[in-house]
Amino acid sequence: MKISMIGTGYVGLVSGTCFSDSGNQVWCVDIDQKKIDSLNEGGVPIYEPGLDQMIERNFKAKRLHFTSDFKSAVENTRIVFICVGTPPAPDGGPDMKYIFKAAEQIAQAMQEHKIVVIKSTVPVGTAAKVREIIAKNTEHEFDVVSNPEFLKEGAAIDDFLKPDRVVIGTSDARVATIMKELYDPFVRTGAPILVMDNESAELTKYGANALLASRISFMNEIANLADKVGADVDLVRRGMATDRRIGASFLFPGVGYGGSCFPKDVDALGYTAKKNGMTLHLLEATNVVNREQKKVLYQKIKDRLGDVAGKKVAVWGLAFKPRTDDMREAPSLTIIRALLEEGATVTAYDPVAHETARAELGDSITYVEDAYEALDGADALALVTEWNEFRKPDWEQVAAKMRQPLVFDGRNIWDPMRVEQHGLEYYGIGRGRRLNG
Repeated sequence: MKISMIGTGYVGLVSGTCFSDSGNQVWCVDIDQKKIDSLNEGGVPIYEPGLDQMIERNFKAKRLHFTSDFKSAVENTRIVFICVGTPPAPDGGPDMKYIFKAAEQIAQAMQEHKIVVIKSTVPVGTAAKVREIIAKNTEHEFDVVSNPEFLKEGAAIDDFLKPDRVVIGTSDARVATIMKELYDPFVRTGAPILVMDNESAELTKYGANALLASRISFMNEIANLADKVGADVDLVRRGMATDRRIGASFLFPGVGYGGSCFPKDVDALGYTAKKNGMTLHLLEATNVVNREQKKVLYQKIKDRLGDVAGKKVAVWGLAFKPRTDDMREAPSLTIIRALLEEGATVTAYDPVAHETARAELGDSITYVEDAYEALDGADALALVTEWNEFRKPDWEQVAAKMRQPLVFDGRNIWDPMRVEQHGLEYYGIGRGRRLNG
C-alpha cells in the first residue's frame, strides 16, 4: 500500500518505518525542512533502539521516503496518517491546533478518495471534528479512522511489530477491511484487531494509559506507607502480583512517572470529563500522588544529610525511563532542581540523555561520561533511572569514591543487604525503617 505519515515525531517516524519494513511505500512528511534533510542524509532525530538500522534498510530499499512536500505526499498515497503532536494546553486539555491544521491541509491536497487515519492520541470527539474540517475543504469522498498508538519509548519497534492488539475506529466495513489488511503482517501470532466506533477507539487509548498511571501511583502510596510502618514494599509487591486478578505489570514503586504519555493523557482525560460535567476523582488523585512522589527521593536525601547546601549529589539516570533520551516530565528534573535550590551541587550521568537534559537544565549541573566519575567526592548517590548498566555496580568502587557512603535507590533495583555489606547506607522507596535506619 501507499501510505503517508503527517509528522515525523516519535509516533510518525516509528510507525512509518515499521510500515515500510513490511513492504509498503511510505512517505514521512514534516514541515521542518532541516529535519527532513537530516533524515535523507541518514540522521535520526530521536533515540530509539533499532530504529536507525530499520530506517537505513528501508530507505536504501526505496520503500521509505522523507519529504516536506505535503501536497505531493497526500496526492500519491491512499492512506494518510495524522501523527502530529498534541501538547498540553494551559487549560489542561491537549492543544489540537496541529491536528486540525493537518486535517485542513489534507483536504486541500486531496484529488480522490482518501482514508485519513488519526494516529495521534486525541480526545473523544476528535474524529468527528476532523471529519467536519475535511468536509468543509474538499468535495472528494473520504473516511476518517481512529487508530491510537500503543508504543512504549525504548521498546516502540517491538510494540509495533508485535502488538498486544490493534484498535481501529470506523463504522465502515470496507475501510475496516483495508485497515485490517494493512495490519495483518503484525498480528499473525493471533493478536486481535479490534474494530469499534471512533469514540470508543479514542477513549480506549486514554483509558489504558490512565489505568496504568493509577497503578503506579497506587503502588507509590503503598511504598510510602511501607516506609512509615517498617514494611518492605518489594515483598508486598510480590504478594500482590501473584494474585491472578492483579498481575505484576506496573506495580513497581519509584520516583513517579514521566514522559510524553502518562502525565499528558491523565490530564487530557480529566479535561474531557470536566467538559462533560464529570469529575474523575481517582484520576485527579493519580496526578496529585505522582507530583508529590517526584519529591520523595529529594526529601530522603535532605532528611539524611540535614542541610544539603554545599553537598555534592551524584545522579545516575536523567531520562524519564531507560532506553530513551526523553526528558519530558522526567522525575530527575524535579529532584535536581530541588537540590540546586537548596544549594547542593549535582554531577550526573546518563547513557544517552545528556543533550536533552542540557536543554532543560543548561549548565546548572555537571555532566560526565562515566557513571563512576560522577561519584568522586559525592555525599550521596541518587539512582533515578534504572538503566541496565546500573543494576550490578562495583560497590567497592562506589564506596571508595564517595565522601559519604549514602545510596538512595529511587527505583528499588538494588539488594539493600548487598549494598550495606560494602559499608554503604541504603535508602530505597518503601523498603522500611529496618533498612533505612
